Amino acid sequence: MTKREVMSAVLRGERPPYVPWSFWFTSEAAEKLCHHYGIKPGELDAHVNSHILGLGSQMRACDDLGGGRIRDRFGVIWDRSQDKDIGVVEGCQLPEPTLDGYQFPSARDPRLFGPIPGDIAKQPDRFRMFAIDFSLFERAWSLRGMENLLIDFIENPEFVHRLFDAIADHNLELIQHALEYDIDAVYFGDDWGQQHGLIMGRAAWREFIYPRLRRMYAAVRGAGKFQVIHSCGDVDELFDDLAGIGVNLFNPFQPEAMDVRALLEQYRGRMSFWGGLSTQITLPKKGVADVRAEARDLLQRGRAGSYVFAPSHAVEGDVPLANMLAFIEEAHRQPGCEGLLSPPVPVPAPPPAGG
Repeated sequence: MTKREVMSAVLRGERPPYVPWSFWFTSEAAEKLCHHYGIKPGELDAHVNSHILGLGSQMRACDDLGGGRIRDRFGVIWDRSQDKDIGVVEGCQLPEPTLDGYQFPSARDPRLFGPIPGDIAKQPDRFRMFAIDFSLFERAWSLRGMENLLIDFIENPEFVHRLFDAIADHNLELIQHALEYDIDAVYFGDDWGQQHGLIMGRAAWREFIYPRLRRMYAAVRGAGKFQVIHSCGDVDELFDDLAGIGVNLFNPFQPEAMDVRALLEQYRGRMSFWGGLSTQITLPKKGVADVRAEARDLLQRGRAGSYVFAPSHAVEGDVPLANMLAFIEEAHRQPGCEGLLSPPVPVPAPPPAGG
């Protein structure tokens, strides 16, 4: 089976020959690994045999303003002088609760779609996932401001409905164009959670967010493609709703915010999970033996299906190199994937303590 076939089996609720994996790294963590392996930054995903090929990157469609600042397709300026991977929103595109005068970007931006054929041709065996980052709530607050939007939920609900409908309409255009390519899934990035509970509360999520999710997910499901949702935080109270509207894969699956082992058993066959390895505690604060033990436990539980192994979020720069190498090696050591992966990843033993 190719990586693409293994991933598809997992998302269909079948038992795979081994647990697939796909890792994300911040720029600082990726730099450590690339230096260790002696490879270029763009080669890291293939080198560690990540099974998911991300397509439609929004970062390819940003304008570099200099000084660590970028402007995205929606006109939002992000200051990356400190956080070099996402950044902090600068200013406000919608200072008042109205869309009057605001123009949405083209849904056929060649910067999003032009690289897709070449990316697929380079790694045809990987699972092809078209990503719509900041897909609804996040896009709304990046335009309006988080505080303003949360107040709008109460004081200007009709505006929120119009704004969310406009964002969903734009996403549906993106989806229709993405479906012209040989993709396997559409990924929606949209953080709803805090460390404990939802940012906006369940009632507001059901009123403003859920109806637009149903529209967008129906377009993906109707085309026979898989649906992936990324939402950080404590959001497991929404899993029945998400499974009910066709979500196949949930990410990032954070053990600090939810009981990942219990949820994997509870939803196995209904919804799959991608993540699970602690990025708040185990990876940055514990040793190699702890990382290996947690990785092995997750991989063992995932052998029954509905699981994609990974850290619970992008690995940060404060994670020791030895810890990163440990979980990468555990993924490659699984029974069942011998000879199926290419290129092989040589992972040297970590240096002795004190070395």
